[in-house]
Amino acid sequence: MIITIKTDHYNFCLPFTYTFFMQSLLIYIIPVLLQLVSPGNSVQEPEVFENSIKDPRIKTVQLYKEGWNLSYPVIQLKSSEKLVFQFDLLGDQVETFYYTFVHCDKDWKKSDIFTTDYIDGFAENPIEDYKSSFNTTVNYTHYSLLFPNEKVNIKISGNYILYIYDPEKPEKPVITYRFIVKEESVKISISVHRPQMSADKDAGQQVDFSVDLTGAGIIDPYRNIYASILQNGRWDNAKTNLKPNIYGGNELKYNSLSEVNIFKGGNEFRYFDIKSIKYQSEYVRKIDYLAPYYHFYLAPSENREFKPYFYWQDFNGKFYIATQEGKDSETDADYVYVYFTLPSKYRVEGGDMYVFGGLSNWLCTSDNKMSFNFNSGQYECTMMLKQGWYNYEYLFLRNGEKRTVASSFEGSHYETENDYMAVVYYRNPRGRYDMVIGTASLNTLNRISY
Repeated sequence: MIITIKTDHYNFCLPFTYTFFMQSLLIYIIPVLLQLVSPGNSVQEPEVFENSIKDPRIKTVQLYKEGWNLSYPVIQLKSSEKLVFQFDLLGDQVETFYYTFVHCDKDWKKSDIFTTDYIDGFAENPIEDYKSSFNTTVNYTHYSLLFPNEKVNIKISGNYILYIYDPEKPEKPVITYRFIVKEESVKISISVHRPQMSADKDAGQQVDFSVDLTGAGIIDPYRNIYASILQNGRWDNAKTNLKPNIYGGNELKYNSLSEVNIFKGGNEFRYFDIKSIKYQSEYVRKIDYLAPYYHFYLAPSENREFKPYFYWQDFNGKFYIATQEGKDSETDADYVYVYFTLPSKYRVEGGDMYVFGGLSNWLCTSDNKMSFNFNSGQYECTMMLKQGWYNYEYLFLRNGEKRTVASSFEGSHYETENDYMAVVYYRNPRGRYDMVIGTASLNTLNRISY
């Protein structure tokens, strides 16, 4: 007697004897069933996974390399490097959250592989490190996760989604967040310079890089290798699916004279400091306590669009949580209301203005959207933020557009200090997923960043 077992990925024809059936049950059937019920394979699958926060009670989401709060979420495969993930849940109740990982292709679509192909250990685990806020006007629970850990490890390189969910609704994530696990199969050299033959030569920055394939065993590199370039760790304005314009001698060169590798340089990010509820820092005009919350009124912002470039050191759009009155910033830092104003003689038509940066998770949502006050002639926005140092900029997003480049009210300069990272992907013709075979990072002031 022959039993045929069919799934989306397997088709087994097994001779039916009791002993062989039991062996097959253990070896084939049970692993397949576990895969089918795992959140890693039953997650709600958008066309493209993005950084997203579905629960409005969740604030201050951060993902960075252990030991450096301002780093980008990229770690080396089979190394001691780990990532730290943190967020706050506003309110008095402690809730249970689970996490899993989703492997994605170069375009951030779910890879056609099983969870056990890329995870070693338990596919889904609870977040067990959490603690309540202390002596704050806004109560919250702070959650923290360090991975890889003793429960779960990552087996292959690639694009990954950290998928946070309520265990009662595993198909509906509350947070999805991107990170990269890389190999070092190739050597990448990267440089940034002022564009020479472009209309953006005064406002742009050109990123050139080359990939040395020596000893990597790459099959048909021109067809099977793709690259992306990120500015300040952002995906919303990344250059993706880049192909080399020169290939020869085991080297791929990406130094196109077209607009492909050119970014708007932007401007240095604006900043403010709200780590103290007692003392006004630069750009904070007034602090009020209107029970039960603190309110920070920032000084009106200036229009920098047509002003000359001026350098100051910033976090390239990120933020750093800190409190002057407490000891543990994770739980002692309070949430306060921050008021932004951007004077303008008229409302800019054809889109909307946003307060933009890490403080908005590099997203344009109702939380950071500005409204125009016709009476006072200014854009206004109020955001609830955790105490610390913040970078931000004003972003005008045109109707129907998704790519975000700040230029209105900000200006753009080739001298602006920025981080750039090249990510190189390889799809082995015999494989079913996109590997990250290398990354390289550079700061425009020649400070290496990771």
